Amino acid sequence: MAETTLDTIEELLAGAMDDVDDPEVAYRIRSARQLLAVVRKRHDDLDEAIEEAVDDRELTGALRDLGYLE
Repeated sequence: MAETTLDTIEELLAGAMDDVDDPEVAYRIRSARQLLAVVRKRHDDLDEAIEEAVDDRELTGALRDLGYLE
């Protein structure tokens, strides 16, 4: 089961890829999955930067509870 929106998108794209016979559509889905990987990396980097910049554990806990951090 997907834990984040990005995970859900990846699962949907992977499932769609299994059902596609058209090479052009398969190419587009592969491209979308690659772009999703870039978004995931940027998201992870941002989470890390916030955790390093904010030393207040209560604040980072609140941000995590609100879904801004994972």
